[in-house]
Amino acid sequence: MYSEFSYPEFAMLKILPSLLLAAATAAALPVSAAQLTPVETRWLNAAAPVLAYAKSVDLPIDIIVQPQAGPNDVPLAMGMADGRCKLVLSMRGNPQAETILDGVPDVQRDVLIEAMAAHEVGHCWRIVQGSWHALPAGFTEMGTEQADDPALLELSKQQRETRREEGYSDLVALAWIQRSHPAEYGRVHAWLQKVRDAQPHTHTSHDTRTWLRLAGQGAVFAGAGTPFEQVAPVWSAGLLHGE
Repeated sequence: MYSEFSYPEFAMLKILPSLLLAAATAAALPVSAAQLTPVETRWLNAAAPVLAYAKSVDLPIDIIVQPQAGPNDVPLAMGMADGRCKLVLSMRGNPQAETILDGVPDVQRDVLIEAMAAHEVGHCWRIVQGSWHALPAGFTEMGTEQADDPALLELSKQQRETRREEGYSDLVALAWIQRSHPAEYGRVHAWLQKVRDAQPHTHTSHDTRTWLRLAGQGAVFAGAGTPFEQVAPVWSAGLLHGE
């Protein structure tokens, strides 16, 4: 569904000219129709409120549209290069471009795309704050793992760290919906729960269901502050339950 935050590969991307975040508004993005496909236009327009908010809190985000998706590219991903977050759309030639929305009526899709964009922006917030893969203050990893192969231990550690970040960003997506579309909260939460439930059991790095259970009601994000700050208590509670 969503990418994990991965940021070393952008120097090799063959991209269309970047669509700067300054172009993102709550209305349609003012870019040439010749540059974007209808699917790309829809996703960027749906994401525009999230991107405009990110700009208002000084997150350095550029939008990149790939002219051709690679064999392993997810449709929407966040990365980092040259000190800036890169929201990358890889939809052209990608058979998985909108499969995540299969079964969702067309009129109900935009709010889900907006939630996905908020998830990716949550990744950007974490890396810009210097908190990527860091536990909150007062948390330390307990217990030890053993394996004959050190590579297995490292892989397990990477999966735990990725799962925490995915949990955080799923909560940001929900906090954003509670903030902007509270009447849609239950539907978005149910869809996200369905997506996570459908993942293979081996896909533990994106198993965020511990946090989703704690966020069954939008009222859990009633605290003051940005969506990135509102999720902190729920994220911490999930760390206690799931680690």
